[in-house]
Amino acid sequence: MADIVQIRCIHLVRGQRAFARSVLWIMGVLLSLGLWLIPPTQAQAAAYAAVVVDARTGEVLHSRNADARLHPASLTKMMTLYIAFEAVRNGEISLDQKVRISKNAASEPPSKLGLKSGQRIAFRYLIRAAAVKSANDAATAIGEAISGSEAAFARRMTRTAKALGMSRTTFKNAHGLTEAGHLSTARDMTTMGRHILYDYPEYYHLFKRPSIDAGVKTVPNTNRRLLASYRGADGIKTGYTRAAGSNLVASAKRGNERIIATVFGGKSSTSRNAKIVELLDLGFRRAPSRARVQAPGRPAYVGNRGLGDTTRVAGATSGGAGKTVRVNGLVKTSLRPLARPTPIVDPDVIAEAVQIATATLPDDTPAPSTETITTAELGAELSTEPPADTGTSADSGIDPNVLQASITAAIAEAEVLPASTGATPAPQAVTTAAVQTVPFTGLRPMARPVRLANAAAPAEQVPVVVTRLSTSGGRYWGINVGRYTNAYQAEKVLLRTALSEMETLNGTLRKVAKSRLGYDANFLGMTKEQAELACRRLNARNIACDTLGP
Repeated sequence: MADIVQIRCIHLVRGQRAFARSVLWIMGVLLSLGLWLIPPTQAQAAAYAAVVVDARTGEVLHSRNADARLHPASLTKMMTLYIAFEAVRNGEISLDQKVRISKNAASEPPSKLGLKSGQRIAFRYLIRAAAVKSANDAATAIGEAISGSEAAFARRMTRTAKALGMSRTTFKNAHGLTEAGHLSTARDMTTMGRHILYDYPEYYHLFKRPSIDAGVKTVPNTNRRLLASYRGADGIKTGYTRAAGSNLVASAKRGNERIIATVFGGKSSTSRNAKIVELLDLGFRRAPSRARVQAPGRPAYVGNRGLGDTTRVAGATSGGAGKTVRVNGLVKTSLRPLARPTPIVDPDVIAEAVQIATATLPDDTPAPSTETITTAELGAELSTEPPADTGTSADSGIDPNVLQASITAAIAEAEVLPASTGATPAPQAVTTAAVQTVPFTGLRPMARPVRLANAAAPAEQVPVVVTRLSTSGGRYWGINVGRYTNAYQAEKVLLRTALSEMETLNGTLRKVAKSRLGYDANFLGMTKEQAELACRRLNARNIACDTLGP
């Protein structure tokens, strides 16, 4: 009996083992199938990449998977904003120009500002929303306003990336939402952040604001937690999509040192920020305390040239359809003005004028000769030296009646000749009637008197250049150092800022401007160069500053 029970137990154990092996085999098949079904983009986005550089010199202090092509997510908006700054600087668009929001821009998914199709908003508010809120609808509207369409703008983004040295970056849209072929690297995005910092320092302060007025509402900064918790942090841009993970390009300055760190593929914003803090600390430990700033060179401005034959510029006109602008139709030929026409001398008209002049002569005046002379002979006669001046016209032997007749004939000729004609006669002998029998001296200018001809020529006077100072001096610019809840607080900030930056703000006008949103603290009466210099110096001390144009 015991043997029978033992045999049954052995069979039971063997069956359980077989069942367990079958379950494990099925689970393995399912797991393999699940991994095979995962989209390759998600598998690639899970890769971690990081770069740390010394912003002053561009020296790489740490890197890992720096050149792996990954999804940049909203780090893309750094390039969108870079081109927006470039367009404003080169006059393609102004900060105050109203941009009409297209249906395409309004339909972008969050994060967004909530713009409506057909709505008009100042270009400056689109820049603020894209930089601080990371608004997708604002980024698309920026691209359409500058290049006419998001596709053309994406081509300009990729071309600009190559010019900046971002050789492994390709853009397909202006906002960074996942799209096939829309890829970059941690190294390239670090380069992008460094160019924004040095190429357009007047706009860099936007990235460190905890919140900002975006026209339709005040929006918070997506990077506010790191900005508030890490000493010296002042930017730059966050990014997140499901395919990309949590990305961040961050910059911090302590004393003379500035570090830029980039992270791709973070599992959450919290873990991403923790990794960025670790990388920034590593950078400050490895960077030298003193280093000469070697700013990257700004690429040559190209604009929209080469992106297509024509573009539709959204919001460029008061109408809703925009206007068509040719971007690559260079002028190949320049029309020259026609030469001034030469009037045709009609011998019959001249003869008639001579008869009229002859009829006015006194009876004792000799009749005019009908001798004909050629143009060459007439020119030779007129080129001969006139007789020397002897004091009066009476001494020269010129008959006043002959002189009057000559003048009358000349006036008649001027009245009857055509004003203009399209034909130019060939150079040939022109027959004309002589006006008088005596030598033709009636219309000649009198010779220079001898006493003046022998006098010494006066010394040449040196021209005196007179300059007048402009009453305005072009001082139509100013700066804004913040918006406050009451006038007293704004005045206090103005006074404190003026005392801390006397070198550039000396002589400016402190003014508190009241608006529906608060009290703006402004310095006015500056040139553009003074305003930009003042903002750069204030931003270097972590004081918010915006330039105010005319």
